[in-house]
Amino acid sequence: METSAVGGTIVTPQRKRVKFPGTALTWLAVAPFAAWAVVRVAGLERGSLPTQIMTGTPYAAAGSLIPLLIAAVGRKRAATAVALLATAALAVSVLPRALGTAEATTGRSFRVMTINMLFGRADAVTIMKLVREFTPDVLSTQELTPGAVSDLDSAGLAEVMPHRVLLDEWSAGGSGIYSKHPLEALPDRMPPVGHQMPAALISLPGGKPIEFIDAHPYPPLGDQVTEWSEALAAFPSASPDRIRIIAGDFNASLDHAAMRRLLARGYKDAADMVGAGLIPTWPANKRVPPIITIDHVLVDQRVGVQEVSVRDVPGTDHRAVLAALTVP
Repeated sequence: METSAVGGTIVTPQRKRVKFPGTALTWLAVAPFAAWAVVRVAGLERGSLPTQIMTGTPYAAAGSLIPLLIAAVGRKRAATAVALLATAALAVSVLPRALGTAEATTGRSFRVMTINMLFGRADAVTIMKLVREFTPDVLSTQELTPGAVSDLDSAGLAEVMPHRVLLDEWSAGGSGIYSKHPLEALPDRMPPVGHQMPAALISLPGGKPIEFIDAHPYPPLGDQVTEWSEALAAFPSASPDRIRIIAGDFNASLDHAAMRRLLARGYKDAADMVGAGLIPTWPANKRVPPIITIDHVLVDQRVGVQEVSVRDVPGTDHRAVLAALTVP
């Protein structure tokens, strides 16, 4: 402001500084990851879409570092604290799956292979090659069709694994258990929820038989999310009277509360135990690489896990899971 020579006062208008809404934008970046962490830790996912989205938790854990960096660089203390808690919670949920090691246990060797055959289209020759290489005691198959049964036997499976409990269908609902050892079907083990899920008592030499269940709940799509949850709840809890192993396509990851509730009933995920729990199994043989882990081998706490690997099989959108175990 200054005085004019002819009288009066000249007022120079002051420019108002437009404040960049940095705080609001920082919270906008932090909030989704904080909400994701709360839902994941508390198991709050409900309905089909949130359940499907929850499989992306490993990617959310990695992505949560970005808003943490934004908040820290912008010196937004409250936002930084919330972002740090979110990142820590997601990291604790995810990182242990990559940090396990082989368990030093003794017992009978028991090798399991599981593969979803995508309406029976999986290449039987490749499956047979893996069977001869890995020498599983049990092969668990999902989406097993009558045509796939013939293809596998033609490839040589009938000679290597002559014992079987097959519930094959011309649809996604078929499943089957193949074994090197004699087995006894357990037709009433699983209620009729989800796809066919046969169970058998396998006479493994050197001790008591092993109960084995071929898992294949419906995917949590639309209204099927209710039956998906019911199927996971229907698996029997671990029992001190019998060694039990459940293997197959669970259509669930370890980030689903329903899957964690199943594990809490006396099981452990074999891949998780040996640091292979973040290897994705679906979708395979697509233009994009596999992104989520929904095929599992679950074992009760007395079973040792030596090694878990994942292999590609042409013709199917799932990767095969191979687990080397030891049982009492």
